[in-house]
Amino acid sequence: MLIKVTVIPGTKKNSIALVAPDHYRVRVKAPPVKGQANKELISLLADYFNTTASSIVIKRGLHSRNKLIEIKE
Repeated sequence: MLIKVTVIPGTKKNSIALVAPDHYRVRVKAPPVKGQANKELISLLADYFNTTASSIVIKRGLHSRNKLIEIKE
C-alpha cells in the first residue's frame, strides 16, 4: 500500500490525521536532525497501521516534509 504523508517535525505532541484518501498529516515531536523525525514517523505509522517498523519504507522524500511511504503487508 502506498500513502502520501506530510510530516510536521518539532511539535509538542505526536499525532496522525487523515487529510484525504491515502494522504496523512503526521506531527512528530522529534526535530528534523540526523533522521530523528523519520525514525519517529516510521514508529508512529507502525503503531497506527498495526504492523512492524521494518515493513514501512520511505520511497520518496527522505529529506522532505512530503513523503511517499510504502507499507508492505
